[in-house]
Amino acid sequence: MKKIDDLEKAQLLFKLVRGKKNWGACYDRLEHFKRFQNLDNIIKELAKIGWITLTKKTKLKAISANPKFKKKIIEFIEDKMPYLKGELK
Repeated sequence: MKKIDDLEKAQLLFKLVRGKKNWGACYDRLEHFKRFQNLDNIIKELAKIGWITLTKKTKLKAISANPKFKKKIIEFIEDKMPYLKGELK
């Protein structure tokens, strides 16, 4: 398995939490993240550390950011993408 760049993880997390604020029980379909080349590996790594949760519905797969790690996730995004400092709450 290829080592995933932290910037890719930060970009996926940012896309997940910015607009619709997909924290906790609010999920976003995986098809909305298909621009990420290593999507499966990114999701595996983030799920393994508990930062995202994956749900499988009958016709779709979806992900959500874990609100227990909200502060760490925001710090990670701001560390890897410093131009976003202060944008997320």
